[in-house]
Amino acid sequence: MKFASCIVLLALLGNALTAFADGTARLLVVRADGVSIWFDVELALSADSRSRGLMHRENLARQAGMWFDFGRDVQTAMWMKDTPIALDMAFVAADGEVVAIHHRAEPLSEVIIRAPQAVRYVLETVGGRLADLAVSAGDYMRLTGPPR
Repeated sequence: MKFASCIVLLALLGNALTAFADGTARLLVVRADGVSIWFDVELALSADSRSRGLMHRENLARQAGMWFDFGRDVQTAMWMKDTPIALDMAFVAADGEVVAIHHRAEPLSEVIIRAPQAVRYVLETVGGRLADLAVSAGDYMRLTGPPR
């Protein structure tokens, strides 16, 4: 029953991506067990911002990240070039379902990290954080409003 409640909650939140004036938003993660987790995220909506990502960042708050929106389903690939901190990457379908997570991507690596299928979104956050929060494939993510 909790899972059905999560789906209803996500449906009520709607599918529209709302870009806020400062380029940040609040991201809701709903685990399959009904637990809600919040992140404050920067929005990577343009080709330039998606290309730059979190490069050159020395640190990132534990409940922060970057939300990449490709505007449509794409077979995406990420890398850690010029990114000196480890990151988790959640690959997210257009309906908000997490399809895969790459944990603790190696800092500064040029190894390509591919989504296992076409996805619309990617969440990047502090390496190890998604495991700490027990976020996994099958959970759901959705932007909900401006950060607090």
